[in-house]
Amino acid sequence: MMLLDMFFVFFEIGLFSFGGGYAAMPLIQSLVVEQKAWLTMNEFADLTTIAEMTPGPIMVNAATFTGQKLFGLVGSIVCTLGCILPSFLIVLLLAYIYTRFRSVNFVKIILKQLRPAVVAMIASAGIAIFCIAIFQTNNVFELAFDQFQWIEMIVFIGCFYMLRKKKAGPIQVIFSSAIVGTLFYLIF
Repeated sequence: MMLLDMFFVFFEIGLFSFGGGYAAMPLIQSLVVEQKAWLTMNEFADLTTIAEMTPGPIMVNAATFTGQKLFGLVGSIVCTLGCILPSFLIVLLLAYIYTRFRSVNFVKIILKQLRPAVVAMIASAGIAIFCIAIFQTNNVFELAFDQFQWIEMIVFIGCFYMLRKKKAGPIQVIFSSAIVGTLFYLIF
């Protein structure tokens, strides 16, 4: 019965965690610490730390940690499945709707109108990250050239060149930039 309760608690967390893993943490705290008392606040603090520093989505890591603490391996599997199942079902439903109705003109028009918005959101995130890396601010209107980071700009240009001209893979680019950036900082 406890495993079923754990599953439904994390199903609820997965279903109502709009905004990503960090947005889910208050919901996890409310349900797991305050309502169910499965974890203490100290254990929740440990959970948050471990979930942040381990690879993967923070919400899934938190579910796995909680399940492991409560019921071992079986508990971690149950909580993780409860956490990811809502997203899986929603994506499955949207994929079905898309494949069923993608040839309908109304759907084509909607998807065509969404493309520029998606490109704008991705570009906005990319520009913000670029500005943080190169100018130490995420606001384009507050760029200060006295904060210009030459090393980061050189690494950026090198990565861009590798991706576009040399057709290098992302993993090669990530490791190369880490090595080159570290060497630059050691030298300069």
